[in-house]
Amino acid sequence: MKHTDIVDVFSDPALIGTELTVCGWVRTSRDSKTMAFIELNDGTTLPHLQIVIDKANFGEIADFLRLGTSLKVTGTLVTSAVAADSVEINAAEIAVLGECPPEYPLQKKRHTLEYLRTIPHLRVRTNTFNAVFRVRSVVSAAIHEFFQARHFVYVHTPLITASDCEGAGEMFNVTTIGYSNQYQSEEEYYADDFFGRRASLSVSGQLEGEVAAMAFGKIYTFGPSFRAEKSNTPRHVAEFWHVEPEVAFAELPDIIEIAEALIKHIIRSVLEKCPEEMKFFDARFEKGLIEKLEAVVSHDFAVMTYTEAIEKLKQSGEQFQYPVEWGADLMTEHERYISEVICKKPVFLTDYPKEIKSFYMKQNPDGKTVAATDLLVPGVGEIIGCSEREADLEKLLDAMKARNMSIEEYEYYIALRRFGSVPHSGFGLGLERMIMYVTGMSNIRDVILYPRTVGNIS
Repeated sequence: MKHTDIVDVFSDPALIGTELTVCGWVRTSRDSKTMAFIELNDGTTLPHLQIVIDKANFGEIADFLRLGTSLKVTGTLVTSAVAADSVEINAAEIAVLGECPPEYPLQKKRHTLEYLRTIPHLRVRTNTFNAVFRVRSVVSAAIHEFFQARHFVYVHTPLITASDCEGAGEMFNVTTIGYSNQYQSEEEYYADDFFGRRASLSVSGQLEGEVAAMAFGKIYTFGPSFRAEKSNTPRHVAEFWHVEPEVAFAELPDIIEIAEALIKHIIRSVLEKCPEEMKFFDARFEKGLIEKLEAVVSHDFAVMTYTEAIEKLKQSGEQFQYPVEWGADLMTEHERYISEVICKKPVFLTDYPKEIKSFYMKQNPDGKTVAATDLLVPGVGEIIGCSEREADLEKLLDAMKARNMSIEEYEYYIALRRFGSVPHSGFGLGLERMIMYVTGMSNIRDVILYPRTVGNIS
């Protein structure tokens, strides 16, 4: 049906004084003796459009005022009677497109985020999730803009794989057989399955991305990843969106430079294109958010080695839940302390112990660490995992053997080191964690449409 998007109603002064039609859902309403008012939203903008109803021109209007009802409204656009910088519609005709009963779950009271997670099919109609997913859209577009402007090739890597990129084994199996007791062994089971061998959902497109980078020089993937990690925390979901560039002829400092530029580009895009949403998050979820993000884009990120960070954590006098020792993986509490207290800004932590990092990371000359870095940001912790990839065939094989990995399963990956190997690097950026950072939302479940977590697939 012909109608005008509400975002255009607000942004086009030429529409004032004209008759137009808008569609949307009733967010709030109020009634008085002679007039009634509806706040209408069609999803194209965070602010609602006020519909003014002169009751003398209508019969029964109760059906129009119910929250959640969808309406088609025709009337004259005028300057708001109470806000000179806004507009409203004096309604001439109103039609109900979809009725909504009084038991509609989203009433005028403010609901908790915990409650809204129980109704994911409706929570997107609230101001909070209207703002979250509008920002998510802008962040996603900004990622593509960044890489496309720098001659990266966008590639689509497999979602079903026979190899474990991270070597951790926390993967979802893909099978057409399901439960069965007719097989005598795992080998027999998988031999009879769809692919004739064990298959899983991918935790990362990195290995295939490296293949593409050895042909195109600079590539990026952007799609879903899956991890069967039973971490029921505010930072973990089983299905998330993953940005993974791979760059040939790039060492660790080169990829760090690209990662910092990407983060700043994303933030600038959000600040520029989502001013209303950012004011909303600043007021409701993180005071000073806009100021924080403006400072991020105007200053260099910090760089610190893992070893230096361990020493500073030990000297801090802070009582951490998890002990701080060289060789141990950093926990969220450590990462946040480093970025929020020690550095007070985003920081690249480099040169981790090789035992706690993946097999594919380039070994440093000291024999103890690898050329890896994590980007830690205040309020979230790690949002980027990054490394220079091991280009030396023998060192790669040694790392795989030390982890008892199957050389045969990774033959295609190993072959890259035989045929014109070059220094190359890449990183993975979790889209949801990036959105948490720019919105101030504290739980990853609130920045993804349908969060998949341990025990929950509703």
